[in-house]
Amino acid sequence: MYKIVLMRHGESTWNLDNRFTGWADVDLTEKGCAEAKRAGELLREAGFTFDLAYSSMLKRAIRTLWIALDEMDLMWIPVVCHWRLNERHYGALQGMNKAETAAQYGADKVMQWRRSFDIPPKLLEADDPRTSYDDPRYAHLERSEIPLGECLKDTVERVIPYWNDTIAPQIRAGKNVIISAHGNSLRALIKVLDDISDKDIVSLNIPNGRPIIYELDANLKPIRHYYLGEPAATPATAQAR
Repeated sequence: MYKIVLMRHGESTWNLDNRFTGWADVDLTEKGCAEAKRAGELLREAGFTFDLAYSSMLKRAIRTLWIALDEMDLMWIPVVCHWRLNERHYGALQGMNKAETAAQYGADKVMQWRRSFDIPPKLLEADDPRTSYDDPRYAHLERSEIPLGECLKDTVERVIPYWNDTIAPQIRAGKNVIISAHGNSLRALIKVLDDISDKDIVSLNIPNGRPIIYELDANLKPIRHYYLGEPAATPATAQAR
């Protein structure tokens, strides 16, 4: 049996402001830092240790990982940051307040963008300053690989190859792995691990800063999964807020 830990970043400044964040690189709030510290405490108290850590390229996930690893005295382990673990790109909604967006586009339309599996939001224009085309962390990518907006289906299609080709082989090799990422990139991974339907995955909510423990069989198929901490062994199937 293998174990992996999945962890959504702590509360970010744009979570607090109720904004669509996507690939915007915002930091943690004070509460978010505390959530990350508590995650590290829970993992340490439960006896977890790690050989290798993965994160997105976004500082809210990276800092969450740093704080948790610091709490475990594991800041020395290798940390691999990769764009395929980034949050879903929210296109033209990125940076907008969710309530204001509903007033502008209509609540039903915004809910469709947020919670449908295969309907992307309004895309960014290629010359929009919010694109990531000139961001140095993505300079190695082809422009076609940098999204201007994504639905959850698009996020699944970029996350799963990284899981299959990079993370899963490390787990099979016996590495103890933790992944620090985002609500939608983790939702994409969980969809495939647990074989969740397109309809049901959109109602899965992953809370900030709560480690999810996955126990996997020899074929990396889930035996069970649960949130670490109180209440003990909370099923990782909370409904969307």
